[in-house]
Amino acid sequence: MIKEAGDQALVDGAMNLNTAAELLSGGNAAIGRAARVFDMSAVTEVDSSGLAVVFAWVRTAKRNGLSIRLANPPQGLLSMADVYGVSGMLPLN
Repeated sequence: MIKEAGDQALVDGAMNLNTAAELLSGGNAAIGRAARVFDMSAVTEVDSSGLAVVFAWVRTAKRNGLSIRLANPPQGLLSMADVYGVSGMLPLN
């Protein structure tokens, strides 16, 4: 689900209700080990649980005085964030 390489974490596969707990745990651990960029180019599916996981990662980073950034977010994630009115809160830059 999440593979790390230096300051990058590659998110692979679905981000949905079935994978949310594993993604949350893996992403939080990656943040603790220096991951600052979450490359989402290999994400195959996203639902609202996946969006919630992204915001949980943001909170984890902030609690630790850090910031993260999303690279190559899937269009589905961007569209969903737009619908929910939270697109401006996604760490894209």
